[in-house]
Amino acid sequence: MPSNKPGSRLIRAAGGVAWRPGPDGRPQVLLVHRKKYDDWSLPKGKIEPGEPLPVTAVREVLEEGGARLALGRRLVSVRYNVGGRPKRVHYWAARVLSVDSRAIPNAEVDEVAWLPADRAVEKVSYPHDHGVLADFAARPPHTVPLILLRHAKALPKGGWKRADADRPLDDSGRYAAKALADLLACFAPSFRLISSPAARCTETLRPLSELTGDPVRHEPSLYIHNKPLTEAADPGTVNAALIREAIASGEPTVICAHRENIPALREAALAALTGYSVAGKASGGKASGGKATADGAAGGAFELPADWDETLPTSGFWVLNIAPRAAKAEPGPEPTALAAPAARPGPARRRTWWQRLRALARRGDPRQGGDPGDGDAGEGDTGSGNFGEGNDGSGNVGDHQAGGAGPDSASTADGPDSVPGSDAAVPGSEAAVPGGVLISADRYDLSDLAES
Repeated sequence: MPSNKPGSRLIRAAGGVAWRPGPDGRPQVLLVHRKKYDDWSLPKGKIEPGEPLPVTAVREVLEEGGARLALGRRLVSVRYNVGGRPKRVHYWAARVLSVDSRAIPNAEVDEVAWLPADRAVEKVSYPHDHGVLADFAARPPHTVPLILLRHAKALPKGGWKRADADRPLDDSGRYAAKALADLLACFAPSFRLISSPAARCTETLRPLSELTGDPVRHEPSLYIHNKPLTEAADPGTVNAALIREAIASGEPTVICAHRENIPALREAALAALTGYSVAGKASGGKASGGKATADGAAGGAFELPADWDETLPTSGFWVLNIAPRAAKAEPGPEPTALAAPAARPGPARRRTWWQRLRALARRGDPRQGGDPGDGDAGEGDTGSGNFGEGNDGSGNVGDHQAGGAGPDSASTADGPDSVPGSDAAVPGSEAAVPGGVLISADRYDLSDLAES
């Protein structure tokens, strides 16, 4: 098990850019003030032994700032040194579900502030928070998760004498299913739960169903040995329609299936959201040039992560973060969220906050010294000012955002709940993108989450 004890050199931590809609519709970001260090920072904290990093992020933001979260896309992570040891902090964009004002003050935090991202950038005490906030601002904040989950480990086929559909989870699989319940609940308080009728799939979702109170819907087409009675019931066709239905619902959804058909579900989601498949064909037959992309509105198109085609391990899953599509607006001025301030005429025009961040990221911030820690006594910091690394291709929780947006991307989103201009940017017809725009694709491996 990973550990943050002195014998383990790397200090692992997680937190979030917790946001809620402000009075003007723009996202407000949560910052916390720690009296001991007299600093302002994004809420975060160190993992507990064996704890998945997303669970750490949700727990620490609740403990420090009193905010209950639903995690969205993964943001850049940052590294710096604390007391001579390297520290790595993983961040998520996180929608606030509720706030318990009685949680503040506490042992670590004596004050909180809710600020627009541009003002938050000016208030935080450490350079590495700038890059995280810039990454958050680069794409629409509000996303809905579509989770494609491979079932937990089942009993071996060789030792099972009954029907394959009845083959249950083994002991490790049942343990993983319980861990998955706590982990998946970090992404939404409630889900549409859809499962192959095979016992190994329904048993994987049972703890999550018990935790959230959501029923599990069995879909025969998801079972790999399903024998359709008619050609119209071909599993590939039915499952593609199932994916489109899940996207169009606009509700958090978990689909639990098998190693053999997860790739087809993944491709169906990609085709529905972008009009392209990895094979490079648009829904209307147009070539995509071999790249599958999605429009992130603010940050432009992004390429899928390098591990998109890799086989998920048992209990592994993809979170496709989907931004709701903007309704057709009437002509006239539109509100903006996290947009650059209006330009001033004349040569003395002031740079926008994201332009200043971009300049800092390019040359390296001269203000060295980082966050002195997560409230532990005696933690000094020789912080590097690193804004986070690029995509490492590992597929684990790491120093990357699958969407590829970073401090160089300026936000022009029309609001926290919409993606403007997506009709023109997404290839294919209107029907190819029924319910949203793919903002990021994040891969999670239960066995590696606490090791990253």
